[in-house]
Amino acid sequence: MPKNTTLRLSVAQLTGSSDPGDTAAVRESGAQIRRLMRDAHTAGARLLHLPEGALTCPDKAIMSATGSAPVGPSDWSRADWPTLAHELRAITELAGELGLWTVLGSVHPLTAPRRPHLSLYVISDEGAITTRYDERMLSNTKVSHMYTPGTAPVTFTVDGVRFGCAMGMEATYPEVFLEYERLDVDCVLFSTHGPGSAPNNGPFALQARALAAANSFWVSYAGTAQDAPNAPSGVISPDGDWITRCRPDPVPAIATAELDLTAENYARPWRRVARSGLYAQHQAPDDPRSLDRANP
Repeated sequence: MPKNTTLRLSVAQLTGSSDPGDTAAVRESGAQIRRLMRDAHTAGARLLHLPEGALTCPDKAIMSATGSAPVGPSDWSRADWPTLAHELRAITELAGELGLWTVLGSVHPLTAPRRPHLSLYVISDEGAITTRYDERMLSNTKVSHMYTPGTAPVTFTVDGVRFGCAMGMEATYPEVFLEYERLDVDCVLFSTHGPGSAPNNGPFALQARALAAANSFWVSYAGTAQDAPNAPSGVISPDGDWITRCRPDPVPAIATAELDLTAENYARPWRRVARSGLYAQHQAPDDPRSLDRANP
């Protein structure tokens, strides 16, 4: 059934910082996020979606305790955790002041000696962290040397629109997005750090389009400004079409779109019927003409 609702969403690209121990860089990332939040508020957005590692996206070579050849386990004691926490609090407070839901990527510390999660914080328009998504399908380097994988999907609702979260390389795992279809989400917020392989058509961006169309829901694609020449951030319709994108320039920016849920979505309920065993009653399992696959 269609929903009698629309929602204005802004998606961002920004210059990612690769060293969580660089205090000045972490502070600049926080300031950059807050500038984009104000831009989204001016654009009338109810929600701003930011990329993986918006506050910090640690580089595996920088974090390696054994150097870059080869990369070894990450030394998380070098991260400036107090400044990361301070910037997250400042972002959370501004979200409340602006009345703007904000979803941003950062690292989330666990109890030592466990490695942190790579996460998306979901901050409400009242200035509170309401939930957090932890990347589950980690790359080999991430799971071997850097992070603790998450365990569960995360959904939340804004003005009647139901969102799910995914990140990193999870666009390469259709089951992550199919799970959100079963959870009745209207839009998946997919945050990534890349990669892009050809102008305007990075592989994750292409996969995000396909997953939006296959599941008949919106996908918001948030990447870094560095990767914008290959795959600028944007919003994808349930038909798999880009409805808005940032310019393919390596600079911080937002793009804003209206998610209109008032139209009937016929494909999605039909796929659920089709997966429910519909075809069994129409098959011919005992017909010799069906069983013989070697003759015309």
